[in-house]
Amino acid sequence: MTKPGDQTQVKRATSALADVDTAGWTLRFDLLSDPNRLEILLCLHRAPGICVGDLAAALDRSENSVSQALRVLRQQGWVSSTRVGRAVSYRLEDDIVHDLLHWIGARHG
Repeated sequence: MTKPGDQTQVKRATSALADVDTAGWTLRFDLLSDPNRLEILLCLHRAPGICVGDLAAALDRSENSVSQALRVLRQQGWVSSTRVGRAVSYRLEDDIVHDLLHWIGARHG
């Protein structure tokens, strides 16, 4: 145990803040803390290329609410969309989010 005022410990603690993108991780955890967005990400993980209507049906939510959440996730670069005619399908794109989903127990189908 060190004594208060140990500048070596202060420098060591301060250097930890430079090692990590705290703003980026805060945003990630903020987005993941919303149950609706997390469930959408889990569905996209298991069923890549799912369209909004099918995703809404799987989640028992309105297409509008799912589309709004997808817009937020797309703006962060976490998901991508592909339009074929009138249908729009979505897939998970962010490798870190993909890894985090595995950490919490998500598996591929």
